[in-house]
Amino acid sequence: MVCAGRALLRKYGNLIDNLRILVKGGPGGMGLPRLGGEGGRGGDVWVVAKSGVTMKHIKDKFPQKRFVGGVGVNSSVRSLKGPSGADCQVDVPVGIAITTDDGTNLGELDKDGDKLRVARGGLGGGFRTEFLPAKGQKRIIRLDMKLIADVGLVGFPNAGKSSLLSSISHAKPQIADYPFTTVQPEVGKIMYPDYKQISVADLPGLIEGAHINRGMGHKFLKHVERTKQLLFVVDVSGFQLSVKTPFRTAFETVQLLTLELELYKEELLDKPALLAVNKMDLPEAEDEFQELVKQLENPKDHLHTLPEKLVPDRQINFKQIIPISVATNQGIEDLTRCIRRSLDEEAELEIQQTAKEKLRSLHALTSQSVSHKLLPPEHTMD
Repeated sequence: MVCAGRALLRKYGNLIDNLRILVKGGPGGMGLPRLGGEGGRGGDVWVVAKSGVTMKHIKDKFPQKRFVGGVGVNSSVRSLKGPSGADCQVDVPVGIAITTDDGTNLGELDKDGDKLRVARGGLGGGFRTEFLPAKGQKRIIRLDMKLIADVGLVGFPNAGKSSLLSSISHAKPQIADYPFTTVQPEVGKIMYPDYKQISVADLPGLIEGAHINRGMGHKFLKHVERTKQLLFVVDVSGFQLSVKTPFRTAFETVQLLTLELELYKEELLDKPALLAVNKMDLPEAEDEFQELVKQLENPKDHLHTLPEKLVPDRQINFKQIIPISVATNQGIEDLTRCIRRSLDEEAELEIQQTAKEKLRSLHALTSQSVSHKLLPPEHTMD
């Protein structure tokens, strides 16, 4: 069935990552009272994840108002049980979170082929309903794209994230020497000699106040939620967005990035994280790098450089700190090895945890069975 629909959209730059659409299940068919016939059920509306689909495809393909299931067929003398109406299928990108207009979570589609029914068709008329059909379910839903990647690059504008992604993968993000070059997520894949592939996402640059939706705000932070681990990228010499904003050292930059993640969703700080310190080809970079390492070993001794409101409650324990220079390719191979090792370690921990949980469940079942067998028999009287 061809569905009709028009999507209301929110858009930043060239990226459409949020759609608000109306979905409605088809009405059921009429029953046939004199012969006890039952009308067909109305068609459902399904959202299905498909590789290669974008939000723009949805917007362009369905210019009308809503997505509606087919009408159930009326009962008739020739067909007492009316056929069901056709389902309406809406293809969406992989990595979609679906909520109702009031914020209720309906589900997430993380793999190609995942599907979710978002509106049920109405029942056909029959004996129990005086042969009158029911209307289909109708509601507004939100399709919210949250990027799925193994690694998400976290950093303030111009830290070198786009250049780094270009050097470690086949992705070709836009690169320039001014902030906010990246206006939409770019995903590249690191290819290893054993054919292992790791996806890395370069996400739009954060600014101070992103957690309250300044700059790219929530648009950036929501994509971080779906990555397996984080790779912080900071300029060893520090960062200043403009002449009107304060200069931040590399240590302060790490603290402010941590704060933005913490204030948006504290669970993000539980993700495994690496720190890449970029631009090590600059003069005095080695001294600045050593200073940063010392500060991160004892952060409480150095947090006085920031106003109290800009100090995060929690610190990220980086699995490794890697000095790199994208300009000279220094440390890039070390970084890709660290990324692989970190992901492999986390995967192994997951396997071990799953095995332990299965073993605990097995022990619990065995204990219950043994306890049942050891219960004394009921006493009977002659």
